[in-house]
Amino acid sequence: MDYETPKNQMPYPRIYVERTLALIKPDAIHQAEEIEDVILRSGFTILQKRKLQLSPEQCSDFYAEQYGKLFFPSLTAFMSSGPIIALALARDQAIAHWKTVIGPVNCTKARETHPECLRAKYGTSDLRNAVHGSDSFSSAERELKFMFPNSVIEPIPMGEAAKDYLGRFVSPTLLSGLTELCKQKPVDPFTWLADWLVRNNPNKPQIFDGATGEDAA
Repeated sequence: MDYETPKNQMPYPRIYVERTLALIKPDAIHQAEEIEDVILRSGFTILQKRKLQLSPEQCSDFYAEQYGKLFFPSLTAFMSSGPIIALALARDQAIAHWKTVIGPVNCTKARETHPECLRAKYGTSDLRNAVHGSDSFSSAERELKFMFPNSVIEPIPMGEAAKDYLGRFVSPTLLSGLTELCKQKPVDPFTWLADWLVRNNPNKPQIFDGATGEDAA
């Protein structure tokens, strides 16, 4: 069944959440805490994070799209020269927004045109430019799987799929909780409802004390 927005009502806002990969490169590893603070203040959620050191072969695989370019050997040598930090980031328009936060690849140009961006602050050259960001949706998907191979990247429900999910898994429990809230009329309704939802979560695992009727007999 299709739902239409009434003429006198504003359309429902749709929030599209994207994921992108951010890398803090070897030259900026000591500024990682400052960079992560910028990430959070820019509205991103850090879904996953890991510190690692890539081998030259792994760097070649990661930057396979750059293979054959003159800077490719220098790039793989630099990226394997020390530890890096990989972060899976999420927010609306994450790919484009992260690219804005990090700024142009050329650090000299970045300092002239985007002096507040991360590469202007922490980068020193085209190669040693502090941070990496995925260029596109397909690149982000590939790079996230490369850096976080054990994670499952599932699509976030949107539109009718989101309505269906809420209707099946959220609304029934929430409605029961709100009904009980009206009956009980607690002094602190917010805390009461939060506790009720935790106790009555249909997905909460059942915990038994280990004693069955047969064992107790």
